[in-house]
Amino acid sequence: MTMLSVNINKIATLRNARGENTPNLVQVAIDCERFGADGITIHPRPDERHITEKDVYELAKVVTTEYNIEGFPNSRFMKLVSDVRPTQATLVPDAPGVLTSNAGWEIKKNETLLTELAVELKKLNVRSSIFVDTNLENIEYAAKCGIDRIELYTGPYAEEFKLNPKKAIERYHSAAKFACEIGLEINAGHDLDLTNLSYFKENIAGLKEVSIGHALISDALYLGLENTIQLYKKELI
Repeated sequence: MTMLSVNINKIATLRNARGENTPNLVQVAIDCERFGADGITIHPRPDERHITEKDVYELAKVVTTEYNIEGFPNSRFMKLVSDVRPTQATLVPDAPGVLTSNAGWEIKKNETLLTELAVELKKLNVRSSIFVDTNLENIEYAAKCGIDRIELYTGPYAEEFKLNPKKAIERYHSAAKFACEIGLEINAGHDLDLTNLSYFKENIAGLKEVSIGHALISDALYLGLENTIQLYKKELI
């Protein structure tokens, strides 16, 4: 079964709105795991608009499933990864101040940087993953860089799914097939939800993990967090 990593950024956003500790992010992570999540994902952005540096360290003490830290690999980010040694570091090419991750790496252009980062993460015994689109050349260069996994950016899939699911999945199916053939493992994330997740999983061979935050937390407002996590996991069977 494909693993579900729950992104808890939005919980931190809600907490930060009042400047106190409600909801308690650490307790939410513990509860997500208790409710069936296979992992916890966070994105400690430089402006700390949701996840803070303190959160990174506090969560490392309690997460017992897969701990996935994503972000742009500047010196700050790599220090956090080096300090806490998460299960996985997902590298994203976000520009400063961007609202959310909305594009994959131009890997050929950044081959030297990503190769160096892959080596560094391997020394730390941290699985490397990079955010990519469905461009086959990008995926080929991900393998050349020595990256362990790619995370397919599924924003375009989710948008097109509303109009034509079959067309929406085509290039993702091809990209995943090619990635498997050249030895890469596959994650996916962005705008996956209860309406499009099952179809994506059924058509993507070798899908190891999905990271879902915004939609899952939004659904939990109506359905409850425990129930929502279980509903998402059922879509991945």
